[in-house]
Amino acid sequence: MSQTRQAPLIFDRPLLRRRLVRALAAGPATFLLERAVEDMRERLQAVLRPFPRVLDLGTPAPLLAQALAADPGRSVTRLAPVAQAQGEGPWRAMVGDEEALPFAGESFDLVVSALALQGVNDLPGALVQARRVLAPDGMLLACLVGGRSLEELRTAFAAAEEEISGGSSPRVAPFADVRDLGGLLQRAGFALPVADVDTITVRYSSMFGLLRDLRAMGATNALVERLRKPLPRRLLMRAAQVYAERFSDADGRVRATFEIVWLAGWAPHESQQKPLRPGSAQMRLADALGAAETKLPDQ
Repeated sequence: MSQTRQAPLIFDRPLLRRRLVRALAAGPATFLLERAVEDMRERLQAVLRPFPRVLDLGTPAPLLAQALAADPGRSVTRLAPVAQAQGEGPWRAMVGDEEALPFAGESFDLVVSALALQGVNDLPGALVQARRVLAPDGMLLACLVGGRSLEELRTAFAAAEEEISGGSSPRVAPFADVRDLGGLLQRAGFALPVADVDTITVRYSSMFGLLRDLRAMGATNALVERLRKPLPRRLLMRAAQVYAERFSDADGRVRATFEIVWLAGWAPHESQQKPLRPGSAQMRLADALGAAETKLPDQ
């Protein structure tokens, strides 16, 4: 009898939800999400076609749903990670999991997601789910935190912990690389897949300002393999020193890198462009480039 292979548990999803609830209650830090929503609006404006049925998949606050629902020709459904994040507006709101979408196949023309999918345990499965609910020639447009994000914080904690305790423990999430994410789109069955990167540098007076923002995003350490004991003050202060020594500018402010990976793909349709079969070209590359062709000697 065959067994279904389960994705490894990397993130403590219930803990992620509780921390998002806490952040929303205290007043969330939304500057990264605001940037992502504005970029997504610009990217959608470049696609000259309507998307009447839209799914906002797991975005941690209703900013994206608000932006998309401003078009009177769209019906927006928002699948929020927690009830407190649903928001109020002209959209259908419900609480759900990005890894188990409660919708019939081909229910939407556009699936969007902003800064949510980096926290799922089964990202390939989540992309397959998104592909399933898209109608033919429907589009997925998503952004998530990428592999180079918080590399300064990761380095500072690793160096401080190695110095103090002779080893290191996981404190910053292992985000996916853009090359891997492009391949996942293809595996999920998307046509015309595209993955690109936007790198954002934010400056702080110290590492502690970054930690406050991460807490206000609900984005502090939720790894399953995290240490359960409180962070020692000595380790925290040494990490802040390492951070300042290695990643500060001339004015003393420190840098924090956020890499945002953008994913776009289409549900297959017969009208979409397809690559020509090998050997079917009607023009030589040398002629197209206006260059002379040099033939190599036979081997």
